[in-house]
Amino acid sequence: MNTPEIEELKSLVEKKYGRILSTTTDFEEFSMELKRQLQKEISSSTLKRIWGYVNDTHKTRKYTLDILANYIEHDNFDSFVAWLKTSVHYNSSFFDACQILSSDLNTGQLVEIGWSPNRQLLLCYLGNSKYEVMETRNSKVQIGDRFVTGCFIKGQPLILPFIERHGQNTSPFVAGRNGGLNLLSVKKEDQ
Repeated sequence: MNTPEIEELKSLVEKKYGRILSTTTDFEEFSMELKRQLQKEISSSTLKRIWGYVNDTHKTRKYTLDILANYIEHDNFDSFVAWLKTSVHYNSSFFDACQILSSDLNTGQLVEIGWSPNRQLLLCYLGNSKYEVMETRNSKVQIGDRFVTGCFIKGQPLILPFIERHGQNTSPFVAGRNGGLNLLSVKKEDQ
């Protein structure tokens, strides 16, 4: 079983290598790349285990993780993990944001959200964090669709586990994948 640190290491290795490792040939070629670049070897079968290409319950050896960390220019796996802990790119944090909380709304209130490029929804709050789409512009979301969310945060994507459409649940949906929501307002009663 891999840890979040190992998963991030794999992601950064693929980013530097410029390819996703997903086939037997990919693992064989990357194994040769490691030998060329670092004069160190990791067998393609070991790489397959780390990447989950083959099922295996072996714990990855530290020596192997050190080589992968070297590949992305860290001294060893421990220094890579230390870097992850101090990197602002990876740290959790609190942040100031313009947001609308479902708990602050009254049933029947209208909420307008939008995201690039030119997508916009007018939603009616139904209570219990549930919304119904009243108007839609340039979106795959349809009038009458319903979904549940606790909040909308400007600048962040809206990720929904599903949208209820005609009594059926869709697959997960994300609004504002790139750049997040850029329009967020609660309509006044007279609007």
